[in-house]
Amino acid sequence: MRTVARGAAVWGVECPRRPSRTAGVSMAGFRVRELETLRIVPYPAVTLLLEFGTGSPVLDCAPGRQQRGSFAAGPGLGSGGAVRARGENVECVQVRLSPVIARAILGTSPADLDGAVVSLDDLWGREAARIRERLGAASSWQDRFELTDALLARRHEAGPPVDPEMAWAWRRIVGTRGLARVDGLAAEVGWSRKRLWSRFRSQLGLPPKRAVKLVRFDHAAHRLVAGEDAARVAADTGYADQSHLHRDVKAFTGATPATVGDELFLAVDDIAWPSRRTTAMPSAPPGSVPGGALDRAPAGEG
Repeated sequence: MRTVARGAAVWGVECPRRPSRTAGVSMAGFRVRELETLRIVPYPAVTLLLEFGTGSPVLDCAPGRQQRGSFAAGPGLGSGGAVRARGENVECVQVRLSPVIARAILGTSPADLDGAVVSLDDLWGREAARIRERLGAASSWQDRFELTDALLARRHEAGPPVDPEMAWAWRRIVGTRGLARVDGLAAEVGWSRKRLWSRFRSQLGLPPKRAVKLVRFDHAAHRLVAGEDAARVAADTGYADQSHLHRDVKAFTGATPATVGDELFLAVDDIAWPSRRTTAMPSAPPGSVPGGALDRAPAGEG
């Protein structure tokens, strides 16, 4: 386990040695003795947090609203900087699910989460308690990753897939790092704009325009954390100008481009998910893409 210290915060971070057997799944393990108030930064994936330690993470989601223990949350959790995490003796496996596979694994559409944080007990019932017990009893992090991966693979195989047009549209957005023209997606799949909007939202959990903004923001935010100049980042990632980048970063995080690089979890993110990359997507619409070509996108981007 790698130890990451930043100020008074000390995190233990573990990564799986092997990729998931299910395309679109990525995970990391965390051990934090004292989790001080941590701003959650939005990410273009559905988030599962499977906790098993002696402590329990607490999410402060809004004034008067809290979520304790294991949870699921839709894409963009933490928009506006409104969600904070805290806790003591936290041990957990955090999973990122591509929206393309999230419906099958969750047992419900990400749209049903509607930007909220939902207890995993409410979604999975007794299965959530069983995986917590098994994770706590496991002798190593790699065993925990294997247990989690087996559960996710089984649920994915049993669940309903999204429309291939929706999978293609999502991967097109991710493959272009949020630079795909939303209006053009409908034409490329041969659908009306209204139909694309409706199916995309209902199956993947957010409207296409929001998906584009979130993917573009995520790419820009990680470049800012790496210390790149905001003006250069804005120019390279498709923003009209630096002010446009400032507005998006502020809207998604509550921070500014100058301060977002100090967000702890963005720094830990590149350690926990070191294989962050974007696979170029083919320009052909569904039906002309070779079988399996779109399933090789990295986890969280699948």
